[in-house]
Amino acid sequence: MSGIWSGDTRCVVMLGFDVDGVSSALNSNPDTAKLPSFMSMREYGPSVAAPRILDVLDKHEIKASFYVPGYVAETHETLVADIANRGHEVGHHGYMHEAPATLSPEKELEVLDHGSGILERITGQKVLGYRSPSWELSEYSIQYLIDRGFVYDSSLMGDDIPYIVTEGDSQLVEIPVHWEWDDHPYFSFAPALGGRSAMASPEQVYQVWSAGFEGAYHYGRAFVLTMHPHIIGRPGRLRMLERLIAYMKSMPGVEFRRAIDVATEWKA
Repeated sequence: MSGIWSGDTRCVVMLGFDVDGVSSALNSNPDTAKLPSFMSMREYGPSVAAPRILDVLDKHEIKASFYVPGYVAETHETLVADIANRGHEVGHHGYMHEAPATLSPEKELEVLDHGSGILERITGQKVLGYRSPSWELSEYSIQYLIDRGFVYDSSLMGDDIPYIVTEGDSQLVEIPVHWEWDDHPYFSFAPALGGRSAMASPEQVYQVWSAGFEGAYHYGRAFVLTMHPHIIGRPGRLRMLERLIAYMKSMPGVEFRRAIDVATEWKA
């Protein structure tokens, strides 16, 4: 036993990809549908970058978790089936990337059920993991997830290892996230949505993420990396991710796992 992990494991790495495509843009501003250049940039994610990312994961023999909005799954069924067939987890990420905190209780539950139905039809597997769009749960979200049989949520930031969140007499595993370990704050440049901040270089992000991993490794915690194919899947950035993967793999006691596998073990 090494710290909180079983066996000789010292740090667990969970790579997660939010396959937003055009959904988050359309949800933020439906008028972006009239902007072909912007739409093509977002569509690059599921159409070009995601297959490339899958090949990189195969090359490094890593299984990851992909969180897919129902709308993107409907329009890219072959991709979603391929993700599942390669042994990766397909998790829930809304329908049109709706943050639960912006919805009525009735609408939130409707979106939850609708998205689950789409993903389960395509993959033939029950959806057990959930990541809130924009990481903004509502006051009802945890109870809804428990009621629908989800094993874990991945939207909160209360720790750097999995932990238990309680609603009444019921419990749900939380796989925590953080903006530091997300590609969006560093790379996103979207004038159509008002985002004009300067983009970081892949080298800068490598320094931040490798330092984060080193900290997680030192303290025996979890390194949960959140990425978006339309962002991280650009060639130079993906090469940076490969470099980071190679570095993490070189350290003794590092294990790459799907979020659902970690959550299932944690729950037990």
